[in-house]
Amino acid sequence: MKRILAGVLLALILGIGVALSGCSGDGGDGDTLLNVSYDPTRELWKELNEAFIAQHQQETGKTIAIKQSHGGSGSQARAVGDGLEADIVTLALWGDTDSIRQKGLIRDGWDKAPPNGLPYLSTIVFVVRKGNPKGIKDWADLVKPGVEIITPNPKTSGNGQLSFLAAWASVIHDGGTEEQARQFVTKLYSQVPVLDTAARGSTVTFAQNEIGDVHLTWENEAYLEKAEFEGKLEIVYPKASIRAEPYVAVVDKNVDRKNTRELAEAYLKFTYTDAAQEIIAKHHYRPTSESVRKKYAASFPEIELIPVTRIAAGWGEAREKFFGNKAVFDQVIDEVNRNRKK
Repeated sequence: MKRILAGVLLALILGIGVALSGCSGDGGDGDTLLNVSYDPTRELWKELNEAFIAQHQQETGKTIAIKQSHGGSGSQARAVGDGLEADIVTLALWGDTDSIRQKGLIRDGWDKAPPNGLPYLSTIVFVVRKGNPKGIKDWADLVKPGVEIITPNPKTSGNGQLSFLAAWASVIHDGGTEEQARQFVTKLYSQVPVLDTAARGSTVTFAQNEIGDVHLTWENEAYLEKAEFEGKLEIVYPKASIRAEPYVAVVDKNVDRKNTRELAEAYLKFTYTDAAQEIIAKHHYRPTSESVRKKYAASFPEIELIPVTRIAAGWGEAREKFFGNKAVFDQVIDEVNRNRKK
């Protein structure tokens, strides 16, 4: 609980969801990186940073430092676009990183230029109260009468966007139409009492403040939540959920100006090594290394991961279709609000 609350307090202090946390190492000018990431990755990157700093010092004799910044993925992307001097972004959504490209800070074709890429995958699962009193097993169970759902706001949170897409995709995946998917997510959001701005805030709402019956969250966050509130919560895996692809990327304009490109690229390359992939797996992110994935297979229950191409041409189209101004999510919330006034 202390780890979860500490991160939230930092975000609240800075107001917009940008929380700078511990600087690992004691690097000087030119030897310090800023990794701007999404909300529930604090623990993962802290351990990855410590491992990379130790390896870099052993190989080069140089001491470096890595600062972390965490918040809702959309808010983080906007902060970098507005001047937060990230060397690396490790955000929740392809679209968040691409929005930084659109500001001229990242090169075109960034997602096809290593070391940018996908060192890990994830998905959205359910956290429920001990004993699963509402009998929640799959997506359709979420809209049973009397079930309160906790999920963050898709306008600011990668977790929020992926939860919305997972719910929508669950209907399409089962052979439903887009109209049926719209009806389903409208019902679902009518049963959401509060939309927090980021994943960690929703964790506090659900686990600490004990609001809601089910929490839609990242797989890794679900395990942290369960561990920190031991004996009070359980994890439920639906049959299928969205294939989350949290791309990592060097912020080209910043690293070239700060003369940190070589270090930033080495840092991202490290995330694909077996040592880093094992840290990734231990934190319940799905490693992209086949050998490490097989080694930790027992840690990741079977679930069908639905690609975004099942519901859109790609992440860019999904962002515009579902979360653009007056797009599907806005229409759904407008309908929910109208129904509540009746």
